[in-house]
Amino acid sequence: MKRWLSLAFAISLGVVAFLSGCSGGSPEKVRIGEVTRSLFYAPQYVAIEKGFFKDAGLEVELTTLWGGDKTMTALLSDGVDIALVGSETSIYVQQQGATDPVVNFAQLTQTDGTFLVSRKQIDGFTWDQVKGKDYLGQRPGGMPQMVGEFVLKKNGINPKQDVNMLQNIDYANIPGAFASGTGDFVQLFEPQASQFEQEGVGHVVASFGKESGTVPYTSYMAKKSYIDKHKDVIQRFTSAIYKAQQWVAAHSPEETAQVIAPYFQDVKPEIVTSSVKRYLEQGSYATDPTLGEQAWNNLQDIMQEAGVLQERADYAKLVDTSFAQAAKEGK
Repeated sequence: MKRWLSLAFAISLGVVAFLSGCSGGSPEKVRIGEVTRSLFYAPQYVAIEKGFFKDAGLEVELTTLWGGDKTMTALLSDGVDIALVGSETSIYVQQQGATDPVVNFAQLTQTDGTFLVSRKQIDGFTWDQVKGKDYLGQRPGGMPQMVGEFVLKKNGINPKQDVNMLQNIDYANIPGAFASGTGDFVQLFEPQASQFEQEGVGHVVASFGKESGTVPYTSYMAKKSYIDKHKDVIQRFTSAIYKAQQWVAAHSPEETAQVIAPYFQDVKPEIVTSSVKRYLEQGSYATDPTLGEQAWNNLQDIMQEAGVLQERADYAKLVDTSFAQAAKEGK
């Protein structure tokens, strides 16, 4: 199903992994590959800007890889040490028969981060209003699309029959396509949703995060071999993320927006603030890094409903909560 995963495995099997630990010097370099640049990941940028990684003796190199396929390929081929990407990708890797599984060790976001945007203003929106309409979808097999279909089905709508699902547009070009007149509805992350509202291009009518419930939408993961060799690094990394999650939870959207502004220089400050506020209000930012088993099962329910889950993945094999637990205990 995932041709790119097969390619990634071929690459990773051909690479001799030699990731040496810190030889006494500090800080230790850690390469993070994020799947996209998003206000959804505010705690990560807070951890960098507030010096939480630096305080933990880590020098973080952050690369935006623009897509789950590219992010996982980079992780499997040792192009990055840690990936920030949808937890479903670790399951896809397992389904390809990985001998070195990708393990989720810290959750960053705990709901879907997208919103349903309508081209027309709709007062008192109900989900049956999308029936028969052009609906700009996301990449098949990715979390946004799977959650979108899950929510549609939950509200009695068959995404393959009741709407005209358009999925022939690359992820990065979806907002531009909607702005140019394609589609009656589109599923968007912040800040694009708020920007479209401000510009009069579209109107937010529903939250997929509220509709789909708690799910490990985005988490930090690494190959088991890397974790086994760098447990101290993973622990320090997780503790820094936990500190940032707690900071975001304790501060106002305005304060968080000010800290992360350097990462969103092309977004108006008031839009950054309103987007952070919206994510805080619906509980999208996890307040600690623990990826719970119930949330893991919810993720697999969504994947199963989407028809991309060959068999249920073992929580104990693909999730390690020991680092999150130690972070919460101040270790």
